[in-house]
Amino acid sequence: MKAHHPRRVLTAAALAGLTALVATGCGSAPDDDGAKNSKAAKAESAAALGGMEKLVAAAEEEGKLNVYALAPDWANYGEMIAAFEKKYAIEVNNEDPGGSSQGALNAAAKRKGQDRAVDALDLGTSYMQEAKKQDLLAPYKVEGWDDIPDAQKQPDASFMNNYGGFMSIGCDAKAVKNCPETYQDLLKPEYRNKVALNGDPTESGSALAAVIAASLANGGSLDDAQPGLDYFQKLKKKGNFVPAKSTLATIQQGETPISIDWDYLNLGYGQKLEAKGVDWQVAVPSDGLYSRYYNQGVNKYAPHPAAARLWLEFIYSPEGQNIWLKGFSRPALLDAMKKDGTADNAALARIPEVHGTPQEPTVEQEAKAKETVVQGWGKAVS
Repeated sequence: MKAHHPRRVLTAAALAGLTALVATGCGSAPDDDGAKNSKAAKAESAAALGGMEKLVAAAEEEGKLNVYALAPDWANYGEMIAAFEKKYAIEVNNEDPGGSSQGALNAAAKRKGQDRAVDALDLGTSYMQEAKKQDLLAPYKVEGWDDIPDAQKQPDASFMNNYGGFMSIGCDAKAVKNCPETYQDLLKPEYRNKVALNGDPTESGSALAAVIAASLANGGSLDDAQPGLDYFQKLKKKGNFVPAKSTLATIQQGETPISIDWDYLNLGYGQKLEAKGVDWQVAVPSDGLYSRYYNQGVNKYAPHPAAARLWLEFIYSPEGQNIWLKGFSRPALLDAMKKDGTADNAALARIPEVHGTPQEPTVEQEAKAKETVVQGWGKAVS
């Protein structure tokens, strides 16, 4: 398993200026004041509840946490959930692990007052901004708040960057003679019926990022995602684009031998597929260098408000941040952990350096790109 590198090294400090993408949910119910009026639901920090011990006690009394679309193979979420359950007397209900960002957002927006509403959200920036517009987010500052770079958190504490990475191209080197390294490579006839995305870009943050990155590689800009749609239209006409969602299973079965996805997902797949005899190579394309963070936030109407806040505390603790590192992603507190010696250096050493400076959109640019893709994707690949 290897990763190809373009030009200048992008350090963790450079990554600190990046913001995030989004995810979503499903369901519907009447608004109910219930849990959202509890002391935990109004707490904007652990200190507001009397400290971490009081937060833990309140969360364990609730005994349950609802999350949505957290695939076990996604940035090491399987280990994150298992470690949280082992540490606390709280059962994690992970609904639809293979679901989309839109599904997760719906699970917050349409289930107010329901015990099955999602408690905490892991979303890309555009989806998290939509959650904020809908007044679904409760402000909360984790204990490590001060160490999260200002550019990676909302001043009102509505959400904050969590983990990030680069758009990359994964390739089964045993099924593909010459693995592609750029978006332009993917247009070659030798990749007919081989190129896939991790979902539908009208619903998936990672697939949306792939379209934006392809736009940057084809004369587009952060203000113009149309060239990305044109690119995938061309990829489809050439017969190279496979409409199937790329997952660890479809890769292993040979259905999606080339996948455009976050580097931490492709690198994680490579680690797991090696034992299955699959040589999964990973390249970060130099012609569309794009990097983003996903965000974490608490649902204002969480049925388990203390557990939701404890979940964030765990994710942003050194233990949780190192679990992201083990999953090949770059956690928001990485720079601070390097300084205080809490970073898992062995895990950090396994993350390939990426050279070059990625383009990063503003919230407005990303929202505009999402609108363009939602309106034009069906026509582009029909």
